[in-house]
Amino acid sequence: MINDLGARREEFFAGTVTQIDTSERSLILLCDNRVGLKVEVLSPRILRFKFTTDGTFSREFSYAIAPGQAQAPTRYKVKTLSDHIRLTTKELICTISKVGLVTRILDKSGNVLNEDEKGFHWEEHKEYGGDIVKMSKTVQAQEHFYGLGDKAANMNLRGKRFENWGSDTYGYTKGTDPLYKNINFYMGLHRRQAYGIFFDNTFRTFFDFGSERQEVSSFWAQGGTMDYYFIYGPSLTQVTQQYTTLTGTPELPPLWALGYHQCKWSYYPETVVKDLAKGFRDRKIPCDALYLDIDYMEGFRCFTWSKSYFPEPKRMVQELKEDGFKTVVIIDPGIKIDHDYWVYQEGVENDYFCRRADGPLYKGTVWPGLCHFPDFTREDVRTWWSGLFKGLIAETGVKGVWNDMNEPAVFEIGTFPNDVRHHFDGEPGSHRKAHNIYGMQMARATYEGVKNFAYPDRPFTITRSGYAGVQRFASGWTGDNIASWDHLWLANIQCQRLSISGMSFVGSDIGGFIETPDGELYIRWLQLGIFHPFCRTHSSGDHGDQEPWSFGEPYTSLARKFIELRYQLLPYLYTTFWQYATQGTPMLRPLAFIDQTDPECFHRMAEFALGDNVLVCPITQPDVEGRILYLPQGQWYNFWTDALVDGKREVWADAPLDKIPMFIKAGAVLPFYPVQQYVGELEKPEVTLHVYYHSNPDACVSELYEDGGEGYGYAEGNYLHKTFQTTAAPDAFTLTQEREGNGQDAYSQYKIVLHGFMAAPVSVTVDGQEVTLEASSEETVPTLRVPAAFKTLQLQLSTKA
Repeated sequence: MINDLGARREEFFAGTVTQIDTSERSLILLCDNRVGLKVEVLSPRILRFKFTTDGTFSREFSYAIAPGQAQAPTRYKVKTLSDHIRLTTKELICTISKVGLVTRILDKSGNVLNEDEKGFHWEEHKEYGGDIVKMSKTVQAQEHFYGLGDKAANMNLRGKRFENWGSDTYGYTKGTDPLYKNINFYMGLHRRQAYGIFFDNTFRTFFDFGSERQEVSSFWAQGGTMDYYFIYGPSLTQVTQQYTTLTGTPELPPLWALGYHQCKWSYYPETVVKDLAKGFRDRKIPCDALYLDIDYMEGFRCFTWSKSYFPEPKRMVQELKEDGFKTVVIIDPGIKIDHDYWVYQEGVENDYFCRRADGPLYKGTVWPGLCHFPDFTREDVRTWWSGLFKGLIAETGVKGVWNDMNEPAVFEIGTFPNDVRHHFDGEPGSHRKAHNIYGMQMARATYEGVKNFAYPDRPFTITRSGYAGVQRFASGWTGDNIASWDHLWLANIQCQRLSISGMSFVGSDIGGFIETPDGELYIRWLQLGIFHPFCRTHSSGDHGDQEPWSFGEPYTSLARKFIELRYQLLPYLYTTFWQYATQGTPMLRPLAFIDQTDPECFHRMAEFALGDNVLVCPITQPDVEGRILYLPQGQWYNFWTDALVDGKREVWADAPLDKIPMFIKAGAVLPFYPVQQYVGELEKPEVTLHVYYHSNPDACVSELYEDGGEGYGYAEGNYLHKTFQTTAAPDAFTLTQEREGNGQDAYSQYKIVLHGFMAAPVSVTVDGQEVTLEASSEETVPTLRVPAAFKTLQLQLSTKA
């Protein structure tokens, strides 16, 4: 007789509700088989569902949820009916069956938003103990799914399955999964309404959007608890805003961090770095940051400098600073096992490194050779790590830190063995539990150190890996991509998806990290990259040079043109970042976020909006002179020609190599800076306002946020938030400005450029005083200058535009 009991998979379900308890924040249901459900009402639109299989709920702890998210109790009602319990808020109705705890969530009009199929169920983990926790839900008719962070797949996730287990995926391709980041957040859209689900579980997690069974979506984890948040929009943008606020928005970066950055593995010795800097300035190609990869260290030992390559790092960094360059350096988590190395000594003496289950320190091989690794899930280790940045930041003058290899990556075996132990801030466990948050906690410790020693300046950090909420601590990029047209296409999708998943400060390695692009591919990639919040060329040096001038003419001039455009867009980019930092609004927005009522937008993924008023569609094929793209509802101006195009249809956009399809929303006010070689080169850059005509009787609103671009004066009110409103009448066009904040204008006047007016205005008045146009012929775009503090600009038109 064969005993096969160990091979059987048995799933368990909730029993029958026997106890109902309520408090000012939550409803708790307990079943006859000790299964429990706590429904926490965070807001009228956010419900948290936390299950237990043994009758007790674990300590409230999460690395994802931002501190200070506890709000005043939200009013809700509970009613017990014959077969279910009904919980209602101002916006939602949630029913929970008395048998099985199956949930159904509806809007206040009774429309189903989301409902369980099997609902919560689990099986015992035979190898490690604990539970494999599962949730299955019904896919609604015509439902579409978005989000889930860094996935190398189509924008719409319907019909696909994914895994979150941070992995070093060198040279990944479309369909590679998992990748570097672990963001357990997705959105559903159906019947013009959107919701989001954030599964706050750090174990290896899986998501299925109708792949195994077409009408069922599900998510599960190989340990931990079933703990998820339901977030109601009803718009996709509102879902992302609430999720991002829940998991935390970043602080405003220094303005230079939104400039152009140049990186390679590796720029060394010092003479190479100085020649690189000279190359930018001699060619007048703007650049703000230069990066040093692992070769700047002494034998890849973190927090050291190579004595032969960089004998006087402080002097070099200062000289680069005098020429407008900020120095950014890489730091990995592996600390070389070297008894003469001070960082290693401190780590061993204070027992800061991770240990195996039976006690010995974990050893893994990365760039320095055999290493130990800090346990960043301990507060004292994070404090120690933060203090290590004093030499780089406060003493040497480095301006930013780039965290790499923090999935964590280990040569040959991929990552740490499962039995490596972590403190987990009082919830100790194995690497199975800590793996997906390791990179985030390293980024957290790095951010705290850089912020401390950079003060009164703002910190700038980057991370390759992270968990939900990592956006509080770092920007990011899409990892070790390839110099190919396929990867240019992927970069566009990945950055959009990360942005709508709470992590907007992202970009890709422009041109590709692996292999070498030709001039055409590099320019097309750069054209996309200047619209990504993080804009950096990065490459593997043994595959060839990849500086903006590496491909000769005409590519050098084209690279200069588009990097200059990036610098002109800085006030708009900074304003868009301010919206993200204060409201959680994604900086990059797929078409479904612009119009979720238009079915044509549900599967589109090439086109995206940057902020409120700019729409971009990159060229991702070689040897083409343009492309067909879809414009969403409204009217749009071709940035290059000023041609006005009606939306909600496909259009052809001419795009020879010196252009990228770029459209501006009618009625928008788009702020531009003059070209600078680096942020701060022009002490008081004049702002040009590009004003685009619209005939819609409804007002169009645009924003401009300004502060010093550095430091924390904005926290004390030293900023200006300017709201521009354009309104049209048959014979007039009005631009108004409202101002908030105690900041001072860095300039005395705006230059106003008028786009889309069929004829020059008959007259122009500013706050009741008539002014003169600088150009008024039909062949020239009219311009004028007005005081920076103007309130009303009135254009009298001879004919309706």
